[in-house]
Amino acid sequence: MSVKAFELVPVLGQDLLIGDKTWISVDCIECCGKNLYVGTSDCCIYHFKLEEKASASGRLAYTPTKQLHKYLGVKKAVNELKAASALNRLLVLCDNIVILMDMISLEPVPSGAKIKGITAFVVNENPVTGDPFCIELCAISMKRKTVQIYTVHEDRVQLIKEISTPEQPVDMAVDGYFLCLAMSTQYIILSYNTGTSQDLFPYNSEDKRPIVKRIGREEFLLAGPSALGMFVTAAGISQRAPVHWSENVIGAAVCFPYVVALDEEFVTVHSMLDQQQKQTIPFRDGHILQDFEGKLILATSKEVYFLVPLPLERQIQDLLTSQRVEEALLLTRGARRNIPKEKFQGMYRRILQQAGFIQFGQLQFLEAKELFRNGQLDVRELMSLYPLLLPSTSTFIRSHPPLHEYADLNQLMQGDQEKITKCKRFLMSYLNEIRSTEVANGYKEDIDTALLKLYAEANHDSLLDLLVSENSCLLVDSIPWLEKHKKYFALGLLYHYNGQHEAALQLWVKIVEGQLQDTTRSDLFEYIVDFLSFCSNHELVWKYADWALQKNEEVGVQIFTRRPLDENQTNMNPDDIVNYLHKYKKAVVMYLEHLIFDRNIQKEKYHTHLAVLYLDKVLELHPQSGSISEELISARRSLKNLLQQSNLYRVHLLLGKIKDTDLYMECAILHGKLEEHEKALEILVHKLKDFQAAEDYCLWNSDGKDSTCRQRLFHMLLALYLQPGVTSDALAMAGVDLLNNYAVEFDAVRVLQQVPDNWSIQLLSPFLSRAIRGSFHSKCTAELTSGLARSENLNYKYAKVKSRGNIITLSDKKVCQICQGFFTEPVFVRYPDGRLAHIQCATKYQSLPATDQNFASRRNQS
Repeated sequence: MSVKAFELVPVLGQDLLIGDKTWISVDCIECCGKNLYVGTSDCCIYHFKLEEKASASGRLAYTPTKQLHKYLGVKKAVNELKAASALNRLLVLCDNIVILMDMISLEPVPSGAKIKGITAFVVNENPVTGDPFCIELCAISMKRKTVQIYTVHEDRVQLIKEISTPEQPVDMAVDGYFLCLAMSTQYIILSYNTGTSQDLFPYNSEDKRPIVKRIGREEFLLAGPSALGMFVTAAGISQRAPVHWSENVIGAAVCFPYVVALDEEFVTVHSMLDQQQKQTIPFRDGHILQDFEGKLILATSKEVYFLVPLPLERQIQDLLTSQRVEEALLLTRGARRNIPKEKFQGMYRRILQQAGFIQFGQLQFLEAKELFRNGQLDVRELMSLYPLLLPSTSTFIRSHPPLHEYADLNQLMQGDQEKITKCKRFLMSYLNEIRSTEVANGYKEDIDTALLKLYAEANHDSLLDLLVSENSCLLVDSIPWLEKHKKYFALGLLYHYNGQHEAALQLWVKIVEGQLQDTTRSDLFEYIVDFLSFCSNHELVWKYADWALQKNEEVGVQIFTRRPLDENQTNMNPDDIVNYLHKYKKAVVMYLEHLIFDRNIQKEKYHTHLAVLYLDKVLELHPQSGSISEELISARRSLKNLLQQSNLYRVHLLLGKIKDTDLYMECAILHGKLEEHEKALEILVHKLKDFQAAEDYCLWNSDGKDSTCRQRLFHMLLALYLQPGVTSDALAMAGVDLLNNYAVEFDAVRVLQQVPDNWSIQLLSPFLSRAIRGSFHSKCTAELTSGLARSENLNYKYAKVKSRGNIITLSDKKVCQICQGFFTEPVFVRYPDGRLAHIQCATKYQSLPATDQNFASRRNQS
């Protein structure tokens, strides 16, 4: 696709250059600074001074002033001109001779230095001599197959080297030690330092004029086959893709990032970045195209022109204006080498931002997001497109010059609501991604407030996530926006985050009571209770606790049961809470259960209070008729569990309330707590007639106690079953089952003394077999224990005898291992490890200081 990269500007017209001498033609050109030199076919050199001026529109114009001209007197065309400004010399090739002339006077140097027998020459722009007061010149000699290397000084020329070539060179370019030569049939790379050469590709010089141009360090541009401009390095490889130009190219030059080619009718401009032809300029009868210090010069036989590159910034802006984003970015990245680093970075960021807005306008959101990020876009530039999105307190002003031409989103999308919705979804995603990154630094309030507005408008679930996390939403903008969109629960969250807890609760209570309509949470009442249970403002908790308990006692009591355990209980004392909840029957029961079962508080008043409440509930539900409700069963189960598990309630108080009722099971449990087991078992066996309950009573009452306690309870129960004068068949069978099921819990001898004489052996066979097995097991265990004890005692005795059999030497040089004092009398204590101590020291210390080994247990055992 086309782009205007160059403008053709006339420099020298025919009237100023040759006048009416129409037979004269321009054969070569050289430009150095403001100096323009023209070599003509009539052996003349013209020197002009150029003045550059820019019009108000930025268009360049050149005014040439003729300084002088010089006739060389040989009636041959001037073939080549090259200025060496450091030496103030002009190198002129005419009649196969290179002459050194003064740049200003155009007079030959007094020494008459010249090089003869030359068909073409080039100056080495990357010299290897390192001498700043000379230049290196490479010349094609008229001698067959020879290239000569010279150093040219102010007044002399010195031949350095001659290099033989496979064929006679036609044209060449040089960089450092490397020569790129166009032979008559092929191109080659030759190093005159090592003498090595490498063939590149063939061509026919008779059919086509060769082109060899140095375009950079160790890189050349050649006219290749199939109308290709080939890039070749000194290593003989191509690191760039070729450009495709016309078949009749007669000249080429490089002005990065473009290759400019000249044919008989046009000048074509090709990009080195994407190899596409970017511009075509009509130019008939051109035969010279050269670059001088970044300037491109075109010439016909009568006129001279400059091909002026337009500023890259302007080219890029033109591409962006025509929405050719990829080409603009490619050109920008390619221009990096020609622009100072700091300037490039600023320009590149701006271009990325502009490209991002173009992609955004085309709904290419992924591409736009990447460009915005890489361009470090001030996100407020994007937010400003959305009406009313920026906070009212924002002082943001759009970039100048503007990054885009859109007034707002409505103009950009021409009122298309579907597209506007897509743009809003994109902004939500983008803001959410960057809000926790460095991009948001300094703009956190703007970003979070904008996100709140977008979420509320779109009824997006992320609104709540934003408000319950760390955020910087501005109240002055957020409150009316949330009210407008009826997001009252979210508004409460915003109040809560900003420390206005009472305002949040007032709003939520109105929603629960139906004064405000907001269906965000169907469980808002439970949420309020949960909020109050963790609220550290106790005054607020007490204020709203009544409302919650009146609404639902079972849920409302969680305000107190779910409070943090490490909370300061000054204003949340359990005693105060119990007194407060007294008017709420369900709530006070649930709170006491929480204290006793969850927090395991061991206080008699709580246990007694809960037991009384349980009992009152049972008595209230106790039927006058025979029907029993599920609620009563549940209430009696709770009472029974508490009576069995707790040992802290006032038993006599409960017995006084229960004694005149038929709550036999509960009464039995209470007697058991008073160690009145016979009464308890009698109630269970004779009044309740629940033999399984009696057995369970024996088990749970002896749980955690020694085996004799359990044995005593089971013998009591058996005695009740076999009580003379009371025993029935049912009781007898219960006694048999008790013996057979719990044989190990009984003393077999006592049982045999208790059972009636008329019971058969077969009836008691399960009991007897288990009793015998248990007795035998106990006997074996006792014998084993006794044997082990005897063995251990024998080991200790052996160790004691062995220790007494050793010789003990005591002298006045021995010291006590405890006090480090000398022995003054033959009285001592010897430890099992052989150390000695005073008797008085040994009675004070149980271990030696050096080892901390305790010998008290050993002494006791021995």
